[in-house]
Amino acid sequence: RILTEPFVADEYIERLVWRTPGGGSRGGPEAFDPKRLLEEFVNHIQELQIMDERIQRKVEKLEQQCQKEAKEFARKVQELQKSNQVNFKSKIASKYHDLECQLIQEFTGAQRRGEISRMREVAAVLLHFKGYSHCVDVYIKQCQEGAYLRNDIFEDAAILCQRVNKQVGDIFSNPETVLAKLIQNVFEIKLQSFVKDQLQECWKSDAEQYLKSLYDLYTRTTNLSSKLMEFNLGTDKQTFLSKLIKSIFISYLESYIEIETETGYLKSRSAMILQRYYDSKNHQKRSIGTGGIQDLKERIRQRTNLPLGPSIDTHGETFLSQEVVVNLLQETKQAFERCHRLSDPSDLPRNAFRIFTILVEFLCIEHIDYALETGLAGIPSSDSKNANLYFLDVVHQANTIFHLFDKQFNDHLMPLISSSPKLSECLQKKKEIIEQMEMKLDTGIDRTLNCMIGQMKHILAAEQKKTDFKPEDENNVLIQYTNACVKVCAYVRKQVEKIKNSMDGKNVDTVLMELGVRFHRLIYEHLQQYSYSCMGGMLAICDVAEYRRCAKDFKIPLVLQLFDTLHALCNLLVVNPDNLKQVCSGEQLANLDKNILHSFVQLRADYRSARLARHFS
Repeated sequence: RILTEPFVADEYIERLVWRTPGGGSRGGPEAFDPKRLLEEFVNHIQELQIMDERIQRKVEKLEQQCQKEAKEFARKVQELQKSNQVNFKSKIASKYHDLECQLIQEFTGAQRRGEISRMREVAAVLLHFKGYSHCVDVYIKQCQEGAYLRNDIFEDAAILCQRVNKQVGDIFSNPETVLAKLIQNVFEIKLQSFVKDQLQECWKSDAEQYLKSLYDLYTRTTNLSSKLMEFNLGTDKQTFLSKLIKSIFISYLESYIEIETETGYLKSRSAMILQRYYDSKNHQKRSIGTGGIQDLKERIRQRTNLPLGPSIDTHGETFLSQEVVVNLLQETKQAFERCHRLSDPSDLPRNAFRIFTILVEFLCIEHIDYALETGLAGIPSSDSKNANLYFLDVVHQANTIFHLFDKQFNDHLMPLISSSPKLSECLQKKKEIIEQMEMKLDTGIDRTLNCMIGQMKHILAAEQKKTDFKPEDENNVLIQYTNACVKVCAYVRKQVEKIKNSMDGKNVDTVLMELGVRFHRLIYEHLQQYSYSCMGGMLAICDVAEYRRCAKDFKIPLVLQLFDTLHALCNLLVVNPDNLKQVCSGEQLANLDKNILHSFVQLRADYRSARLARHFS
């Protein structure tokens, strides 16, 4: 019998007690017997234990059977589910796909009709579909239809993004993501393809056009990126846009500075500019410093005044061209600009230094240094007659070029290396180059001054007559100063003017002082070759006065002082013997060595008279 009432232990024990004889507690046919009741309890417990074991075995058997049937049932259910899924989840997918396609078609049509509100409704529905990204792709694709009609793809892209930026917030719930995806599409597909086509046209065949195109395309791309920075593209739009630019240009920028591109082009272009110039002069460049006998002679001649053969006739050509220099500097300037724009920041100082070394090679060594060497070789020996001195023209042009070179160094190279170790390297290289040039300029100027003095010697030797200072007729001298003096002064004034025009700053004073000192020494030694009558002495004083006026053009106090003293010495040639001691003790002559004074007195024609010798002693 199946018990429907719940089991209550107290009631069960109570019933057992009442059924057991002697189990009653209030009297009855039999008195209460605890032993009998205990025995009944023990027997009944044993029966319950046996019954429990039997029931437990039956339960375990039923459980095992149930588990087996449950597994079989689960297997059948799983098979049915799989079968149902294939049939059901496919019908759903088909319906889902059809609905998604209909929504996208509806979105596409609304976009073409310009119905922003409908586009927004459909996009909101598609937001919960997997095809939402496809909706965005369709929007991006249709946005670009007819967007690239101008010749400027970068301007077209900027206008497109500005237009989309104004409407994308009215359509999508995540406008910054959609706009960023549009920009990514423009960069990775449209711009990348355009850049590749443009650069492949001139790669290998035209290095100049390739570099110009690379610089232009990179600049226009970064400018476009700057315009796009005003839009909301998410959290880190700077990094986002930088990565897009890098994805387009990384393959070109990695090898930008190498031989095939920037440095290779700059070298070939610089060499062509120089060669074109020398060809225009019908000049075949000499080999400098080859170690041959001729070069050895030339170098010895440059450092001495030994006549080791004729100098090289340059026919007045300096072999320096400001046009060439401007072209070289312009090419280098453009290279620095490309370097600044196209180099990775970590590579910028090193790349800029490589460009600088090319400038030094072709401008400073191949052009300026070659012109200096050629100019030095063209300086005649100091004893040459009617020598044409062109080295000062070389000095003048070299100074101008140095200024241009220094300006480019400061304006275009310094900003690229100022905060790197390459700064000291560049400054040291520049210092070495300038010192080398200055040494050659100093050598050439010194030898040119020697040639000037040599020319003055030739003039004096040809024009100065002994009778100039000892005329046959003392009473019939009609000239203010001698013809030799006139020609020497004219020559000196011309050279002074040339020096002033060829140099600047302290260099002018330094060179003029050196020329003035040598000019004074020449006149001093020249005057001591003659004997002077009274009228001849007066003429010598007039000559020295003219030399002194010429010396004023130098504007060098020391030179003027030397000629003032020489003028005072010439007074010893005409002063009355009785006044010799007084004149010698005058302000300008008092500090001179007595032998110098004596040497001038000895030049007087009347020196051997006892009266003059007595007064001077």
